[in-house]
Amino acid sequence: MTGSSYTRRRFLALSSVAATGLAISACTGASVGGSATTAAPTNKLRLFTYDDDTTIGMLRAQVKKFDEQNGTTTTVDNLPGSGAAQYPDKLRTELLGGSGPDLWRIWGGQIGAPFAKAKQAADLAPYYQKFGWDSSINTAAIAGMTFDGVKAGVPFTARGVGAWYNMELLAKAGVDVPPTTYAELEKMNERLVAAGITPCGLGGKYGWHIMRLFEYLLEHTAGPQLHDKLLLGQESWDRPEVVEAFTLFKKWQDNKWLPEGALGLDPADVGNWYVQGKVAYDLEGQWSEVSAILAAKKDPAQFGNFQLPTDHTPVRHSGFVEGYMLNARSGNKDKAAALLDFLLKPDSQKAMQVTSSTVKGAEADPKELPLSAGWDQKYGSSPFYTIQDQAFPKQQSDQYFSVQSDLLQGKVTPAAAAKKMQEIVSAWVRN
Repeated sequence: MTGSSYTRRRFLALSSVAATGLAISACTGASVGGSATTAAPTNKLRLFTYDDDTTIGMLRAQVKKFDEQNGTTTTVDNLPGSGAAQYPDKLRTELLGGSGPDLWRIWGGQIGAPFAKAKQAADLAPYYQKFGWDSSINTAAIAGMTFDGVKAGVPFTARGVGAWYNMELLAKAGVDVPPTTYAELEKMNERLVAAGITPCGLGGKYGWHIMRLFEYLLEHTAGPQLHDKLLLGQESWDRPEVVEAFTLFKKWQDNKWLPEGALGLDPADVGNWYVQGKVAYDLEGQWSEVSAILAAKKDPAQFGNFQLPTDHTPVRHSGFVEGYMLNARSGNKDKAAALLDFLLKPDSQKAMQVTSSTVKGAEADPKELPLSAGWDQKYGSSPFYTIQDQAFPKQQSDQYFSVQSDLLQGKVTPAAAAKKMQEIVSAWVRN
C-alpha cells in the first residue's frame, strides 16, 4: 500500500482540482465563505465518523479514555454503512449550516478535497509540527490527505481491496489455489456456480460496493496507464476498453457470479456473506478480518485473501486512504487536535484494531491479525489505483453509480454506458 509508484503522484494528480490557498490559522479558523467566525471554546468536543458497527465501540472506548485524562466530554456520532453515498452530504449540510463536528473521519482523494477547497477543514500543518506526525505517520499516506500542498487532513489508514475468500467453499468447488489470471478467475467462478455456490458477494445499494468489481474489470481491460488517464479525464471513456469492461460487468451478473438481486442488496449485509458461507468470496480490504471474521468469532485460518489478477505488470489493486479533518470553525482546535493525536498513538491504533494503520509501530500483529499482516507482507508495497469513488467528486460518483445500475438492469448497452461515462467525466474536467 505504500509503494513509491503510487502515492504522491496519484493523489496529487487527483487532488489538483481541489483547494487553492487554504490559509487557516490554528487560532482563529475560518468559516464557509471566508468570514472569520470561530465558535467559542468549551470542554465539549464532537467527532463524526462512519465506523462499522463492530468497531465503533472500540473507538468510543479510546475517546472516553482521552476524555478522562483531559477533562473533556466528547460525543461520537456515527453513520455506518452508506459509504460515500450519504456520509459526505450529511457532513457538508452540517458545515454549511454553520455547525458541524470538531473532527470528522473522511476519505482522501476527491471525497476529502471539497472540504479543503471550501476552507471547511483547517490547515493541520501546525499540528503536524507540534505532534511530529510527519515522522510518525507514513509519508506516502499523508499525500492522500494533502490538497494543493495543504495538509487538510491526517491519515490513519491506507487500504487495499482484494478477494477475501472462504477456503471451505473454494475446496468444495475443487479450487485448490487462487487464480493468477483473469481467465482462471472466470473458470473459478464457473466451478463455484456448478457446485451450487454463488461466487462473489457484492451489494449494489449505494453503488460503491459493486463498483469495486467494475473498477477491477477496467484495470484488466484498460491496463494501468490508460486506467489512470481515464480517472483523470485525460482519455475518452468512449472507447473499446471501457465497453469491454462494461460488457464483462454485465456478464458477471448474467452468469450468476453475483448474488441474485445484487443491485438491491445492502453492503452492510453482504460484506460478511463469505464468512457466513453464503458466497465464496468478496472484494474487501484488511478491515474485513476484524469486522467480518473476528466479529463472527471465526478462525482466520478458515479464510484467505489474494490480489485480483489483472493480466498486467505491475499487478495493481484498488486502494484508498482514510483520515481525519479538523473543523476550521471549531473553537476547540487545540483540544480536538490533541484528541486526534491520542487516537494516532500506536497503543490506541492497536486497541481499536485498526488494520493497515499508517502509524509507525501500529502494524498488524501476525498473531492477532494473520490475514491483514499477510496481505501487507505480500501486497503492501504493490502500487494501486485510486478507488473510483475517491477518484471522482461526489456528483460524478453518483452519476457513475446510476450508469452501473442502468447497465445491470439492461436499460443501456455497454457502448451506451461508455458514452455516458465520457459525458460525466468530461463535464467534471471542464469545470
